[in-house]
Amino acid sequence: MSGGILTLIVIMIYNRLKQICAQISQSEAACNREPGSVLLLAVSKTKSAADIAAAYQAGQRHFGENYLQEALGKQLQLGAFNITWHFIGPIQSNKTRQIARHFAWVHSVDSLKIATRLSQQRPAYLPPLNVCLQVNISGEQSKSGISLDELPQIVKQVKELPYIRLRGVMAIPAPEEDFERQRLPYKTLYQAVKQLDQSDLDTFSFGMTGDLTAAIMEGATIVRIGTALFGAR
Repeated sequence: MSGGILTLIVIMIYNRLKQICAQISQSEAACNREPGSVLLLAVSKTKSAADIAAAYQAGQRHFGENYLQEALGKQLQLGAFNITWHFIGPIQSNKTRQIARHFAWVHSVDSLKIATRLSQQRPAYLPPLNVCLQVNISGEQSKSGISLDELPQIVKQVKELPYIRLRGVMAIPAPEEDFERQRLPYKTLYQAVKQLDQSDLDTFSFGMTGDLTAAIMEGATIVRIGTALFGAR
């Protein structure tokens, strides 16, 4: 890729990143949230290492990947960059060892079995792996995740595992166009976590391009944005 084209990509992504950050800041202010309390996670699945490099040059540091082999290739290409890598896709048991070794965060832990494997396979020389429990808040058959009823028991069990640190929850509700309907599942899950009275569960991985503001209004601390930053896949 020529330098001129790369420069144009950097400028385009920089402008998009600036717009997204402004929207996040406006939403924080509207909800009386502390400025900077919401982290932007750039969803870079199917995007090239060059796209990620452009976003990095524009100031982005946290990137989320869904597909393990694709992510590992990008990590090799971008090893000189100080990137914090998040795994946000479905997890198969045969992928946990590589995920435990190569990511700082995992948002999509959907069972005690997966959490246990990540704990057993996290190298002791690395910091504890930050994990979020994926909750199937809309009860969709097509999506993985634990139910709200299962949440209290699994939180208790996962917190006892070594080498991982349970940080909070992640959710991908059924798509809604109506703003109030977008808010409802996030509100329900946020309140369910707060009722557990676990002060160290401080992370709510809520919201994507289409429901960013609703998610922030209902407690999101991480928003996962791909399309608005990199364009449609």
